[in-house]
Amino acid sequence: MKQPKEYLDEISEIRSLMERSSRFLSLSGLSGVMAGLYALLGAFFAYSIIYQNNNYFGYRTIDLGELNTIKLLVLDALLVLIFSFFTGLLLTYKKAKKEGNKIWDKQAQQILKHLLIPLVTGGILSIILIQKGYMGVVAPLTLIFYGLALVNVSKFTYSDIQYLGLLEIALGLTSCVYIGYGLLFWSIGFGVLHILYGIIMYIKYEK
Repeated sequence: MKQPKEYLDEISEIRSLMERSSRFLSLSGLSGVMAGLYALLGAFFAYSIIYQNNNYFGYRTIDLGELNTIKLLVLDALLVLIFSFFTGLLLTYKKAKKEGNKIWDKQAQQILKHLLIPLVTGGILSIILIQKGYMGVVAPLTLIFYGLALVNVSKFTYSDIQYLGLLEIALGLTSCVYIGYGLLFWSIGFGVLHILYGIIMYIKYEK
């Protein structure tokens, strides 16, 4: 006759198998760290082209009037997004291969669908606002829509990701109060929080 501990071990194993079958668990924590580093580099570049005075510790004047400046900012954001996406894809593929999991399954498809809806909506809205000249609210809105996207996909992967999403939303709402400091909040949300989240996820699930 089996001991109670053996039954508990079997139940735990069954629960683990059910969770793996219903959730995508191959997301790499290191991809979050890399995305955060890319975001900080992108923010530094944006800071250097927005402010004309080279005295980083003194008074600086903002220049967003030129079309070329706006184009550079959009290109900067796109490059951060592209590098983050492909780095995340590569690291996730390596983790999935190591664990013997499929990278493109039903859960991955659900993640992509539920992630893209808020992100595409926020992206289109940001482009409209940029064309209308409302640059100050773009950074807060990207944080809010990104946070909503993370909360939206948390039911298909690690539940921890919803906490990152809620923090992004809170940061975006706070940024709405302090219009003009969008780049700082953007750096914290996409840079610092991503790095911290990635380190925590790596230690918790991969180390």
